[in-house]
Amino acid sequence: MVFDLLLPALVLVAMAGVSLAVRRKGPASFGFHRPARPARLVAAMLAFAMAWTLLHLVLFAPIANHLSGTEQDTSGFADLEGDLAMLLLLIVLSWTLAALVEETAFRGYLLTRITGLLGPGRGPVLAAVLLSSLLFGLIHTEQGAVGVTLAAVDGVAFCVLRLCTGTLWAAVLAHGFMNSIGFVAFYLAGPIDGLW
Repeated sequence: MVFDLLLPALVLVAMAGVSLAVRRKGPASFGFHRPARPARLVAAMLAFAMAWTLLHLVLFAPIANHLSGTEQDTSGFADLEGDLAMLLLLIVLSWTLAALVEETAFRGYLLTRITGLLGPGRGPVLAAVLLSSLLFGLIHTEQGAVGVTLAAVDGVAFCVLRLCTGTLWAAVLAHGFMNSIGFVAFYLAGPIDGLW
C-alpha cells in the first residue's frame, strides 16, 4: 500500500535523477544546499510544523470539512491508534519516503524545472508553486477531496519554505515534523478532523 501511494513521487525522483545526469548537475540544483546554521533551521522547522499543524486544526481542516460536507479520509491509518510498532514504522517512512522523496520530487524537481521552463519573475514562480502544489495534492487522492485540498495547501507552504530559505532541507524538515506530529496525535487519540 505505501509503495502504491508513493509511486508517483518515486517516478518523479527517477525522472529527477535522469534530469541531473543529462544536464550534468548535482543535487544542489534542486535546492539541496547546506544551511548556514543547521541547528537553527531544524528548530525553526519544528516550530513551523507545530504552528502549521495547529493552523490546520483551527482553520484549514474545519473550513474544508464544512465547505465540502465531508472529512479527510484517514481510514488508511485506522490501525495506527494505540499501535506503537506501526507508529514507529510510519515515522520512519514519513521521514524517508514522504518527507525526503516527496520533497525531492515536488519542491526539488518539479518546482525547479517548472520555474526554469516558465522563466524568472513573480508570475512564473507563482504559477510553478501552484502547479507543483496541485500535483502534490493530487497524489493524496486516497484521503478524499479534503485530503487533496489540505495536501495542496501544505504544498504551497513547503514551496514558500523552499524558496524563502534557499534550501530544500527546510521543506524536508517541515514535512517530516508535520507528518510525525500527525502520526503521534493519531496514535494517541485517533483521527482529529479539526477543532470545530
